[in-house]
Amino acid sequence: MYRLFVKRGLDLLLSGMALLALSPVFLIVAVLVRVKLGSPVIFHQERPGRGERIFTLCKFRTMTDERDENGELLPDSVRLTSFGSFLRRTSLDELPELWNIFKGDMSIIGPRPLLVGYLPYYTERERLRHTVRPGLTGLAQVSGRNFIAWDKRLAKDVEYVEHLTFLTDLKILWKTVMVVLQERDVAVETDSVEGYLWDERERQR
Repeated sequence: MYRLFVKRGLDLLLSGMALLALSPVFLIVAVLVRVKLGSPVIFHQERPGRGERIFTLCKFRTMTDERDENGELLPDSVRLTSFGSFLRRTSLDELPELWNIFKGDMSIIGPRPLLVGYLPYYTERERLRHTVRPGLTGLAQVSGRNFIAWDKRLAKDVEYVEHLTFLTDLKILWKTVMVVLQERDVAVETDSVEGYLWDERERQR
């Protein structure tokens, strides 16, 4: 009952309330992003959702568009400013995802939506993560966030799917609040923590 009906209703209610309550924060962050990082203020990227249906994820941008003499974007570590790092550490860059939740692309709690390019590399068991809506936060994020190995992160996603209950979501939500307030286990330079598993699996193909 909770998985099929109640969870979506709570997502709709809570994301709608959050969008209204946090609208001043949205405005302030948007203005600061525009001034410090430029436009567009919102970063859009395609991600796979439930049933591997592709949707457009929304975030506040955290990097500049600085390029080299050939017009190529500079490495993320160069384009990520101290302000962008602050947005990531505090998870303020994730606020626009509330709109994704309200629309039904995402849930408040669920496996984090990863890049479309990763789809060919999941095992059959790992693909279970796409049988539910992806989340703003999830079991993997409160179990080490970006600093646990990819295999373990995906295993946590499957564990969540197999034990999805209201109590589980409530516990994850509470732990998420604690992680964000304490700014623990946050990788602001994602190049250093993402991609290893996929490189290994590419070599094995």
